[in-house]
Amino acid sequence: MRKIIHIDADAFYASVEERDNPSLKHVPLAVGGNPSGRGVVATCNYIARSFGVHSAMPSSHALRLCPDLNFVKPRFGAYRAASQQMHEIFKRYTRVIEPLSLDEAYLDVSNTMHCKGSATLTAQSIQRDIIQEVGISVSAGVAPNKFLAKVASDWKKPAGLFVIHPKDIDSFVRLLPVKKINGVGKVTEQKLKEMGIETCEDLSTFSEHELTQRFGKYGRRLSELARGIDERVVSVERVRKSLSTETTLENNIQSTEELDKICKDQYTELLKRAEKLKPDQSISARYVKLKFSDFTQTTMEEALHVGLESWQDEAAFSKLLKTAWERKSAPVRLVGLGLRIGNTKKDKHQLDLFTN
Repeated sequence: MRKIIHIDADAFYASVEERDNPSLKHVPLAVGGNPSGRGVVATCNYIARSFGVHSAMPSSHALRLCPDLNFVKPRFGAYRAASQQMHEIFKRYTRVIEPLSLDEAYLDVSNTMHCKGSATLTAQSIQRDIIQEVGISVSAGVAPNKFLAKVASDWKKPAGLFVIHPKDIDSFVRLLPVKKINGVGKVTEQKLKEMGIETCEDLSTFSEHELTQRFGKYGRRLSELARGIDERVVSVERVRKSLSTETTLENNIQSTEELDKICKDQYTELLKRAEKLKPDQSISARYVKLKFSDFTQTTMEEALHVGLESWQDEAAFSKLLKTAWERKSAPVRLVGLGLRIGNTKKDKHQLDLFTN
């Protein structure tokens, strides 16, 4: 039986800002873009959330919900530094760590002898260390698998600790709303609701075959999670599958000339980010993404299957952007460039030159 801890920082960006500027601690705070332009809320503190503000919300709408909302620009250097501090703390307790993002990670403490071998005591100790040394709070979930540990970490936010013991799995999962299952978004939740499914107990009444017919391969996953089954191991080395950069524009653009200028800036940023890739990694495709003024979007890919040194071609990205734009020829509010990362020796499936 594994002992898995899921650590999730509470309102991470906002917490770092409050730590570095204590005057922000008792006011509604959002980290994100300019509310008078095309800014978006990256995250917000819990005071702002009480007004209905949430991440990915347009900053202008957030300001209407909470007129006293304080906006600060993201400081990614500070967030990365805080994340590195957290990971150094994790390493004191286990080397089996799977980072999910700057502020979130799985830890397998099945074989650690720290804290008398107790996963619960280990999670509490990690929480204390992070508060004392990083100056922010984190929530923790402890469970026999990754699925339940992640659900548990969200159960008593902020600064909470929730433990799901093996003997309690059946009773806990039975009443768990299906919207708590990772991967069940609004569309899937609605489909499940149409089937009369709102809890995992409802879900478990359907066979794996029935769920697979309705949801494809994900149906098998749903069938397992409905019974609290998750055999995934904590993966120390996560394989990066893509690299991208995008920008939401202050003003819509609606010409190929304007697209070229944005392409140049985004291409430069993509080059910087690609420096972090390992030398033996390969590029299976380059792609672009456009979001139009009506919030519809389109993507376009070009297959490559080349080494890391051979993908660089600004003109190719520009061509992709122009072709993508011609699909609708409407004002554009977001432009993105990216790379699909793969192994040319193992990639046997050729992509079409252009795909939606």
